[in-house]
Amino acid sequence: MEEILSKEIQAGLDAARLDSMRKASRLRIAVDGQQYPVVRQWKTGFAVIATDVPALRGLVDLYDGAVHLFQCLIVASDEENGEMGYEFKRATAAADKAPLDFVRSADAPAGLITDAR
Repeated sequence: MEEILSKEIQAGLDAARLDSMRKASRLRIAVDGQQYPVVRQWKTGFAVIATDVPALRGLVDLYDGAVHLFQCLIVASDEENGEMGYEFKRATAAADKAPLDFVRSADAPAGLITDAR
């Protein structure tokens, strides 16, 4: 059985769905000093609410709460159901320290202790 809803009711339902997705998601992107909520994420991209976010392209940072997850190079892919989808051209995992350019030995000391006598 197929139900037919008026355009006003369907628009209200879509707006309520997008609003609940916006509130439930901890993911967000940061670009040019602004932060925008991410409503969905998948392996190769993410989606934001089309009316809340300006057209994006280039480098953005993806966060889960306060944790920096990825630095991403993105391109717009498609818009449907009020969501704008973006695909990753590159998604580099964020690290809290610089990568080493040498192999650290498993039994290496944590620091150097000197005798100050």
